Amino acid sequence: MFDNLERSLTVAGTIEEALAAKRHGAAILAGGTWLMRDPRRGVDLPQALISLHALAGMKTIDISDDTITIGAAVTHEAIGQALRGLAGVEAVAIAASSSANPAIRRVATLGGNLCTPDFAAADLLPALLALDAIVELRAAHAPLRMPLARFLPSRRQVLADTILTTVLIPRKIIASTHVRLPLRRAGDYPVAIVSCALSSKREIQIAVGSVEDVARRWTKLEEVLSREPGGRPANAQIAASHAETCNDFEGRSGIEADGWYRRQVLPALVRRGLESLLCKEQSP
Repeated sequence: MFDNLERSLTVAGTIEEALAAKRHGAAILAGGTWLMRDPRRGVDLPQALISLHALAGMKTIDISDDTITIGAAVTHEAIGQALRGLAGVEAVAIAASSSANPAIRRVATLGGNLCTPDFAAADLLPALLALDAIVELRAAHAPLRMPLARFLPSRRQVLADTILTTVLIPRKIIASTHVRLPLRRAGDYPVAIVSCALSSKREIQIAVGSVEDVARRWTKLEEVLSREPGGRPANAQIAASHAETCNDFEGRSGIEADGWYRRQVLPALVRRGLESLLCKEQSP
Protein backbone atom coordinates (compact mmCIF):
# COMPACT_ATOMS: atom_id res chain seq x y z
CA MET A 1 0.00 0.00 0.00
CA PHE A 2 2.80 2.41 0.87
CA ASP A 3 5.92 3.02 -1.20
CA ASN A 4 9.37 3.82 0.15
CA LEU A 5 9.13 7.57 -0.31
CA GLU A 6 9.34 9.57 2.90
CA ARG A 7 6.07 11.06 4.07
CA SER A 8 5.44 13.65 6.76
CA LEU A 9 2.57 14.43 9.12
CA THR A 10 2.44 17.76 10.93
CA VAL A 11 -0.02 18.71 13.65
CA ALA A 12 -0.71 22.40 13.11
CA GLY A 13 -0.38 24.65 16.15
CA THR A 14 -2.03 27.62 14.45
CA ILE A 15 -4.28 28.14 11.45
CA GLU A 16 -1.50 30.25 9.91
CA GLU A 17 0.84 27.27 10.15
CA ALA A 18 -1.74 25.06 8.49
CA LEU A 19 -2.28 27.55 5.67
CA ALA A 20 1.46 27.86 5.12
CA ALA A 21 1.81 24.07 4.91
CA LYS A 22 -1.09 23.92 2.47
CA ARG A 23 0.55 26.55 0.26
CA HIS A 24 3.65 24.32 0.17
CA GLY A 25 1.64 21.35 -1.03
CA ALA A 26 0.54 19.62 2.19
CA ALA A 27 -2.88 17.97 2.16
CA ILE A 28 -5.33 18.48 5.01
CA LEU A 29 -5.86 15.32 7.08
CA ALA A 30 -9.35 14.99 8.51
CA GLY A 31 -10.56 11.58 9.67
CA GLY A 32 -8.62 9.90 6.87
CA THR A 33 -11.48 7.52 6.02
CA TRP A 34 -11.48 8.62 2.36
CA LEU A 35 -7.86 9.66 1.98
CA MET A 36 -6.38 6.39 3.22
CA ARG A 37 -8.23 4.50 0.50
CA ASP A 38 -6.51 6.49 -2.27
CA PRO A 39 -4.21 3.59 -3.26
CA ARG A 40 -7.23 1.36 -3.86
CA ARG A 41 -8.54 3.99 -6.27
CA GLY A 42 -5.18 4.15 -8.04
CA VAL A 43 -4.29 7.50 -6.47
CA ASP A 44 -0.96 8.16 -4.73
CA LEU A 45 -1.11 9.21 -1.09
CA PRO A 46 0.07 12.79 -0.44
CA GLN A 47 3.71 13.18 0.54
CA ALA A 48 2.88 15.73 3.25
CA LEU A 49 -0.15 15.87 5.55
CA ILE A 50 -1.25 18.55 7.99
CA SER A 51 -3.68 17.79 10.83
CA LEU A 52 -6.00 20.49 12.24
CA HIS A 53 -7.23 18.57 15.28
CA ALA A 54 -5.19 20.58 17.78
CA LEU A 55 -6.55 23.96 16.66
CA ALA A 56 -8.94 25.76 19.00
CA GLY A 57 -12.59 25.35 18.06
CA MET A 58 -12.02 22.64 15.47
CA LYS A 59 -13.43 19.88 17.71
CA THR A 60 -16.17 21.79 19.52
CA ILE A 61 -19.93 22.15 19.09
CA ASP A 62 -21.58 25.34 20.35
CA ILE A 63 -25.38 25.36 20.61
CA SER A 64 -27.07 28.72 21.09
CA ASP A 65 -30.65 29.88 20.66
CA ASP A 66 -30.10 31.13 17.10
CA THR A 67 -27.11 29.19 15.72
CA ILE A 68 -25.35 25.86 16.05
CA THR A 69 -21.63 26.10 15.34
CA ILE A 70 -19.70 22.90 14.61
CA GLY A 71 -15.95 22.65 14.21
CA ALA A 72 -14.61 20.99 11.07
CA ALA A 73 -12.79 18.26 13.03
CA VAL A 74 -15.90 17.09 14.92
CA THR A 75 -16.75 13.47 14.13
CA HIS A 76 -20.04 12.15 12.83
CA GLU A 77 -20.53 10.25 16.07
CA ALA A 78 -20.08 13.40 18.17
CA ILE A 79 -22.47 15.38 15.96
CA GLY A 80 -25.15 12.71 16.21
CA GLN A 81 -24.87 12.59 19.99
CA ALA A 82 -24.82 16.38 20.47
CA LEU A 83 -27.81 17.12 18.21
CA ARG A 84 -30.00 14.16 19.14
CA GLY A 85 -33.39 15.39 20.32
CA LEU A 86 -32.93 19.01 19.19
CA ALA A 87 -35.93 20.27 17.22
CA GLY A 88 -35.15 21.53 13.73
CA VAL A 89 -31.82 19.77 13.24
CA GLU A 90 -33.15 16.21 13.20
CA ALA A 91 -31.89 15.72 9.63
CA VAL A 92 -28.29 16.43 10.61
CA ALA A 93 -28.52 14.20 13.69
CA ILE A 94 -29.92 11.33 11.62
CA ALA A 95 -27.38 11.84 8.83
CA ALA A 96 -24.46 11.83 11.26
CA SER A 97 -25.78 8.81 13.17
CA SER A 98 -26.60 6.66 10.13
CA SER A 99 -23.73 7.40 7.74
CA ALA A 100 -21.37 4.56 6.77
CA ASN A 101 -20.88 2.32 9.84
CA PRO A 102 -20.01 2.81 13.54
CA ALA A 103 -16.26 2.46 13.01
CA ILE A 104 -16.25 5.13 10.30
CA ARG A 105 -18.54 7.46 12.28
CA ARG A 106 -16.08 7.47 15.17
CA VAL A 107 -13.32 9.01 13.02
CA ALA A 108 -14.93 10.62 9.93
CA THR A 109 -15.20 14.39 10.34
CA LEU A 110 -17.58 17.10 9.25
CA GLY A 111 -14.82 18.89 7.36
CA GLY A 112 -13.76 15.75 5.56
CA ASN A 113 -17.35 15.11 4.46
CA LEU A 114 -17.72 18.61 3.05
CA CYS A 115 -14.26 18.99 1.51
CA THR A 116 -13.98 15.75 -0.48
CA PRO A 117 -15.33 16.62 -3.95
CA ASP A 118 -15.03 13.07 -5.27
CA PHE A 119 -17.27 11.64 -2.52
CA ALA A 120 -20.78 12.12 -3.93
CA ALA A 121 -22.56 9.97 -1.33
CA ALA A 122 -21.71 12.06 1.75
CA ASP A 123 -24.74 11.99 4.08
CA LEU A 124 -24.17 15.29 5.86
CA LEU A 125 -24.28 17.41 2.70
CA PRO A 126 -28.01 17.21 1.85
CA ALA A 127 -28.95 17.44 5.53
CA LEU A 128 -26.97 20.66 5.95
CA LEU A 129 -28.19 22.04 2.61
CA ALA A 130 -31.82 21.58 3.63
CA LEU A 131 -31.10 23.62 6.78
CA ASP A 132 -29.37 26.52 4.93
CA ALA A 133 -26.00 25.86 6.55
CA ILE A 134 -23.13 28.31 6.18
CA VAL A 135 -19.45 27.39 5.98
CA GLU A 136 -16.67 29.45 7.48
CA LEU A 137 -13.25 29.22 5.89
CA ARG A 138 -9.96 30.75 6.82
CA ALA A 139 -7.90 32.45 4.13
CA ALA A 140 -4.46 34.01 4.53
CA HIS A 141 -5.69 37.22 6.11
CA ALA A 142 -9.26 36.83 7.25
CA PRO A 143 -12.17 34.42 7.68
CA LEU A 144 -14.64 33.98 4.86
CA ARG A 145 -18.27 32.88 5.08
CA MET A 146 -20.50 31.55 2.34
CA PRO A 147 -23.68 29.49 2.03
CA LEU A 148 -22.99 25.78 1.74
CA ALA A 149 -25.07 25.76 -1.45
CA ARG A 150 -22.53 28.11 -3.06
CA PHE A 151 -19.49 26.40 -1.57
CA LEU A 152 -20.12 22.85 -2.78
CA PRO A 153 -20.08 23.42 -6.57
CA SER A 154 -16.93 25.57 -6.31
CA ARG A 155 -15.05 23.89 -3.46
CA ARG A 156 -12.09 22.75 -5.56
CA GLN A 157 -11.33 26.37 -6.40
CA VAL A 158 -12.29 27.79 -3.00
CA LEU A 159 -10.19 25.27 -1.07
CA ALA A 160 -7.12 25.90 -3.18
CA ASP A 161 -6.06 28.65 -0.77
CA THR A 162 -8.46 28.32 2.19
CA ILE A 163 -9.21 25.88 5.00
CA LEU A 164 -12.71 25.08 6.21
CA THR A 165 -12.87 25.67 9.97
CA THR A 166 -16.52 25.65 11.04
CA VAL A 167 -20.09 25.10 9.86
CA LEU A 168 -22.95 27.25 11.12
CA ILE A 169 -26.56 26.07 11.16
CA PRO A 170 -29.11 28.89 11.58
CA ARG A 171 -31.88 27.73 13.92
CA LYS A 172 -34.78 28.84 11.72
CA ILE A 173 -36.07 25.35 10.92
CA ILE A 174 -39.06 23.93 12.79
CA ALA A 175 -38.48 20.30 11.89
CA SER A 176 -36.39 18.25 9.48
CA THR A 177 -35.75 14.67 8.45
CA HIS A 178 -33.29 12.61 6.44
CA VAL A 179 -33.94 9.46 4.39
CA ARG A 180 -31.48 7.35 2.42
CA LEU A 181 -31.59 4.28 0.21
CA PRO A 182 -28.71 1.87 0.79
CA LEU A 183 -28.09 -1.19 -1.34
CA ARG A 184 -26.15 -4.20 -0.14
CA ARG A 185 -23.88 -4.11 -3.17
CA ALA A 186 -23.18 -0.41 -2.53
CA GLY A 187 -21.53 -1.21 0.80
CA ASP A 188 -21.95 1.62 3.32
CA TYR A 189 -22.87 4.28 0.76
CA PRO A 190 -26.47 5.23 -0.13
CA VAL A 191 -27.46 5.37 -3.79
CA ALA A 192 -29.81 8.29 -3.09
CA ILE A 193 -30.43 10.66 -0.16
CA VAL A 194 -33.25 13.13 0.48
CA SER A 195 -33.32 15.62 3.35
CA CYS A 196 -36.46 17.65 4.04
CA ALA A 197 -37.00 20.67 6.30
CA LEU A 198 -39.90 22.88 7.33
CA SER A 199 -38.84 26.50 7.76
CA SER A 200 -40.22 28.99 10.25
CA LYS A 201 -42.23 30.40 7.32
CA ARG A 202 -43.81 26.95 6.90
CA GLU A 203 -41.98 26.42 3.60
CA ILE A 204 -40.70 22.99 2.53
CA GLN A 205 -36.97 22.79 1.78
CA ILE A 206 -35.55 19.70 0.09
CA ALA A 207 -31.97 18.68 -0.71
CA VAL A 208 -30.72 15.63 -2.58
CA GLY A 209 -27.41 13.82 -2.33
CA SER A 210 -25.66 10.89 -4.05
CA VAL A 211 -27.83 11.18 -7.18
CA GLU A 212 -25.51 13.63 -8.95
CA ASP A 213 -21.82 14.34 -8.45
CA VAL A 214 -22.64 17.33 -6.19
CA ALA A 215 -25.46 17.47 -3.63
CA ARG A 216 -27.93 20.30 -4.18
CA ARG A 217 -31.27 21.76 -3.19
CA TRP A 218 -34.22 20.57 -5.26
CA THR A 219 -35.40 24.10 -5.98
CA LYS A 220 -37.72 23.09 -8.81
CA LEU A 221 -39.68 20.81 -6.50
CA GLU A 222 -39.64 23.39 -3.70
CA GLU A 223 -41.21 25.95 -6.04
CA VAL A 224 -43.93 23.52 -7.14
CA LEU A 225 -44.76 22.57 -3.55
CA SER A 226 -44.95 26.25 -2.54
CA ARG A 227 -47.80 26.72 -5.03
CA GLU A 228 -49.96 24.17 -3.23
CA PRO A 229 -52.84 25.57 -1.09
CA GLY A 230 -51.35 26.87 2.12
CA GLY A 231 -47.86 26.94 0.62
CA ARG A 232 -47.11 23.24 1.03
CA PRO A 233 -48.63 19.87 0.11
CA ALA A 234 -51.52 18.51 2.15
CA ASN A 235 -49.91 15.10 2.30
CA ALA A 236 -46.77 13.22 1.34
CA GLN A 237 -48.26 11.50 -1.69
CA ILE A 238 -48.94 14.84 -3.36
CA ALA A 239 -45.29 15.76 -2.86
CA ALA A 240 -44.18 12.42 -4.33
CA SER A 241 -46.38 12.98 -7.39
CA HIS A 242 -44.80 16.37 -7.97
CA ALA A 243 -41.36 14.81 -7.52
CA GLU A 244 -42.10 12.49 -10.44
CA THR A 245 -43.12 15.29 -12.79
CA CYS A 246 -40.36 17.78 -11.97
CA ASN A 247 -37.39 15.44 -11.61
CA ASP A 248 -34.56 17.50 -13.12
CA PHE A 249 -31.67 15.35 -11.89
CA GLU A 250 -29.19 13.85 -14.34
CA GLY A 251 -28.28 10.81 -12.26
CA ARG A 252 -24.70 9.59 -11.96
CA SER A 253 -23.85 6.02 -12.86
CA GLY A 254 -21.44 3.95 -10.79
CA ILE A 255 -20.62 0.36 -9.95
CA GLU A 256 -23.29 0.35 -7.23
CA ALA A 257 -26.20 1.87 -9.23
CA ASP A 258 -27.08 3.33 -12.61
CA GLY A 259 -28.06 6.97 -12.95
CA TRP A 260 -31.60 6.17 -14.08
CA TYR A 261 -32.20 4.14 -10.91
CA ARG A 262 -31.00 6.94 -8.63
CA ARG A 263 -33.50 9.28 -10.32
CA GLN A 264 -36.29 6.73 -10.21
CA VAL A 265 -36.20 6.23 -6.45
CA LEU A 266 -36.39 9.94 -5.61
CA PRO A 267 -40.22 10.25 -5.48
CA ALA A 268 -40.42 7.37 -2.98
CA LEU A 269 -37.77 8.99 -0.80
CA VAL A 270 -39.60 12.33 -0.98
CA ARG A 271 -42.79 10.59 0.14
CA ARG A 272 -41.01 8.96 3.08
CA GLY A 273 -39.35 12.25 4.01
CA LEU A 274 -42.55 14.28 3.86
CA GLU A 275 -44.50 11.66 5.83
CA SER A 276 -41.97 11.98 8.63
CA LEU A 277 -41.75 15.76 8.37
CA LEU A 278 -45.51 16.34 8.46
CA CYS A 279 -45.81 14.00 11.45
CA LYS A 280 -43.16 16.03 13.29
CA GLU A 281 -45.06 19.25 12.54
CA GLN A 282 -48.27 17.82 13.98
CA SER A 283 -46.61 16.43 17.11
CA PRO A 284 -47.19 18.46 20.29
